[in-house]
Amino acid sequence: MSLLRMKELRAMRTDELEKKLDSLEDELMHERGVAAMGGAPPSPGRLRALRTNVARIRTVMREIEIKSAKEGGIGKEEKA
Repeated sequence: MSLLRMKELRAMRTDELEKKLDSLEDELMHERGVAAMGGAPPSPGRLRALRTNVARIRTVMREIEIKSAKEGGIGKEEKA
C-alpha cells in the first residue's frame, strides 16, 4: 500500500473520500485484529501506512468542512 498524496485527496469529492475512509478503516481494523491475535502481519509497514492515509483523509475532510463553514457565512463556531 502506498501513501495517498494530499493533492490526490483534495481532488476527490466528499463521497469518494468517505468511501475510501471506510475501506481503509476496515483494512486497519483487520490488520490490528491479526496483530492482536498474535499473528505477524505480512507487512509491518502496512499498519503505519493505513494510519497515515486515514489521518490524511480526515484532515482533508476537515479542511472541506471549515471551508464550507466560512463560505456559508457561519463564521466562528459558537462556544457552549
